[in-house]
Amino acid sequence: MLIYLRVLKESFNFALSALVNNKLRTFLSLLGVTIGIFSIIAVLAAVDSLKQEIEGSLSGIDNSTIIVMRFPFTSTDIPRWKWQQFPDVSYSEYEALKRSLPDAKAVCFVLNVPTETLKYEDNTVSSVNIAAVSYEYPEIETLKLEQGRFFTESESNGGAPVLILGDEIAKNLFGSPGASMGKKVRLYGRKFTVIGVLKKEGNALGGGSKDTAALVSVNVARRVYGDNSKAVFPQITIKPNKNIDDAGFMAMISQKLRNLRGLRAEETDNFFVNQFQGIADIIDNITGQMSIIGGVISGFSLLVGGFGIANIMFVSVKERTNLIGIQKSLGAKNKFILFQFLFEAVILAVIGGLIGLVLVYIVSLLASSMTGDFDFVLSASNMIFGTVISAIIGLTAGILPAISASKLDPVEAIRTGM
Repeated sequence: MLIYLRVLKESFNFALSALVNNKLRTFLSLLGVTIGIFSIIAVLAAVDSLKQEIEGSLSGIDNSTIIVMRFPFTSTDIPRWKWQQFPDVSYSEYEALKRSLPDAKAVCFVLNVPTETLKYEDNTVSSVNIAAVSYEYPEIETLKLEQGRFFTESESNGGAPVLILGDEIAKNLFGSPGASMGKKVRLYGRKFTVIGVLKKEGNALGGGSKDTAALVSVNVARRVYGDNSKAVFPQITIKPNKNIDDAGFMAMISQKLRNLRGLRAEETDNFFVNQFQGIADIIDNITGQMSIIGGVISGFSLLVGGFGIANIMFVSVKERTNLIGIQKSLGAKNKFILFQFLFEAVILAVIGGLIGLVLVYIVSLLASSMTGDFDFVLSASNMIFGTVISAIIGLTAGILPAISASKLDPVEAIRTGM
C-alpha cells in the first residue's frame, strides 16, 4: 500500500513539474478537457436548473390532479383538426361531476381568460394575469396568503366583486401589500374589493408566477365573457382522494361526462381527461433528451481533450526515457512504471476537469445574479460526476503511453536517453 502512495506522490510531483516546465504545451493539452468538462457540466446544471424551476412553479399542484378539457396534454391518436372542434366543458358539467364523484376531494371550475388592466386611483397595472376560478381552487392548488382570505362559496356562486392580488400587483397599485386590504380596484368596468394578498413566489418560468396575477370568482368572468366566447376556454380541475385507482377514477369521469353529453357507445370521447402526471413525464422526457444531446455534443470536446492528454503523455515518456531506464535498472518493476504514468495522466486530466468545474461555478453565479429569481443549480452530484469523468478521460488517454513506458528495455532506454 505504501509503495502505491509513494507512486501517487511522485506522479503528482511529475504532473506539477510538467505543468510548470511546459506551460504552453500543458495548457493546450488540458484545454480540451477543461472545455469538455465545462460544457457537459454546464449543460447538466442548466437542465437541472430548468427542471427545478418548472417543478417549483408546479409544486403547489399534486401530480394526481386531473384536468378535463377539450385539449390533450400528450400525443393522441385523434387528429388535431378533429379535437380542435370539440366542445368546451361547461359550468353545468362541472356542477354535475361535483355531485356525482364520491372519490373526488375537490372539483373546481377554471376559466382561462385574457389579461386585463387594474386601476386604483391614479395607479394602473396592465397585462395582469386573471385567474377566474371557483371557490374550491385552494383545495386543488396550495395558495399561501400573506393577508386576508379566499372568497367563500356564496361569493363564488354569486359572482361577488371581490379579488385576491398577487404580491407584485399589490405593490404596484398600493406601494405595499399591506395597504391593499379592503381597497377598491377597478376591473371589468366595475369596482372590486381586495380581500386577500398572496405571498411572494418569485419569477416563474414563462411568467407563470402568481405575483403578477389576480384571482376572481369564475362567475364574474362568465358574466363578462359569457359561456360561448372564443376568447376564453374553460377546464374542470379534479383532485382525487388519496390511495384510489387513478385509472379507474379517470374512467369513471370519462363515463359520467359521456352520459352528460349523450354520446353513444360507438362514438369516441369529445373531451380529454388529462392527469397532471402527464406534464411531469413530459418535463422529465424533455430534460432527459436535452441532457443526452448536450452530453453528446460535449463528448466531442472531451474526445479532443483525451487526445491532448495522450499526446502530452507520449511526449513525457519520450522525455523521461533515460529516467525510466535508470529506474528499471535499479529494480523498478513494470507495474511501478505503468502506475506512475497512469497516475500522472489522471492527475493532469483531473486538474483540467477541476478548472472546468470552477468556470461552471463562476458562470452559474454570474447567471443567477443577472437573471434575478432564476437560480442555476450546480449540484454536488454533477461536480462529482465531472471529476469522475475527468479521471476516466485521463485513465483512458494515459493507458497506451503508460504501457509503452512500462515495456521499455532498461539498457535501450538509458542508451536512447543519453
